[in-house]
Amino acid sequence: MKETDRRVLVRDKRPVLFRPIAFRGVTARNRIALSPMCQYSAEDGMPNDWHVQHLGARAAGGAGIVITEATHVARHARITPGCLGIWSDAHTPALARLAAVIARMGAVPGVQLAHAGRKASVTVPWEGTKPIPPSEPEGWVPVGPTDEPFGPGHTPPVPLDAGGIAAAVDAFREAARRAREAGFRLVEVHGAHGYLIHSFLSPLANTRTDGYGGDLAARARLLMEVVDAVRAEWPAELPLFVRLSCADHLPGGLTIEDTVTVARWLAARGDVDLIDCSSGGITPEARPPSAHPGYQVPYAEAVRAAGIASGAVGLIGSADQAAEIVANGRADIVLIGRAMLADPAWPLRAAKALGAEVEWPVQYERANLV
Repeated sequence: MKETDRRVLVRDKRPVLFRPIAFRGVTARNRIALSPMCQYSAEDGMPNDWHVQHLGARAAGGAGIVITEATHVARHARITPGCLGIWSDAHTPALARLAAVIARMGAVPGVQLAHAGRKASVTVPWEGTKPIPPSEPEGWVPVGPTDEPFGPGHTPPVPLDAGGIAAAVDAFREAARRAREAGFRLVEVHGAHGYLIHSFLSPLANTRTDGYGGDLAARARLLMEVVDAVRAEWPAELPLFVRLSCADHLPGGLTIEDTVTVARWLAARGDVDLIDCSSGGITPEARPPSAHPGYQVPYAEAVRAAGIASGAVGLIGSADQAAEIVANGRADIVLIGRAMLADPAWPLRAAKALGAEVEWPVQYERANLV
């Protein structure tokens, strides 16, 4: 056996969860990503010290990839007045600070590009997530595939015509440019949870009869146009992820079979590197029948079998659970949300629990955490 071969075998003894993973020209130090989680703490879309410490702490805590919360491509595309934005060049320097902090802490800096669609214009969660009428100073009129509101009390959205769709697609394109200029190394397009792209994908929200409604291919047209627009501005050597709601959890809605078909289309196009597999959100009633730990992992398995990398998300809380998912090829990465909110150093503690030798920040080693 050659010496180089022996070293490869030794290196491979690490748990798969803590082996590096490459997407195009970007390599993450492990297969743990901070799942995008809204903080509702921006001012006019601008990040501030809260976002710096929130994202920087998770990067210092050992995540391989750190993705910002939903970062909105237009002012009226925000969920709440406190949501992060990327609709103006004025946002770029502040976002660049986030990307730089994440990278300095050793993680791949990612940004999730989002458009809330008909779910826009609500209060922040600690104020009840209540619809804000456009007559109020902080409210605005949402947009969607039709004029059907998201739920009771929500403002009916303005149906997007051809020009409105083109403007939304162009907003994603410009956002990708700003993300590139800010120094992010990974972009995720948010196509889940009832927001604009998902509302076009789902037959429960999209009853259009033009070229953007009808069969699955027509309903997926907006997603494909957004992917094209983002990839046109996003360098070929940098990865592009897409988050999808893989099932609507309601009769007549999207099924995992539909999502697998979309995954195959995306795989064949070659522009998307991973599908982040979530579910639900198309209406207030669209909830999983049983939200148990790992309940969405089968979606990631099905999508991965369609020939494209997948990410598993949803109540993944233990090191053993995360390690099993990637070791058994059920997903390529795990995206950790609530567990990493509770413990910014979750990846480092997971490494310790699994016996994986990883590099801890020297500032933490003195605290006898290793």
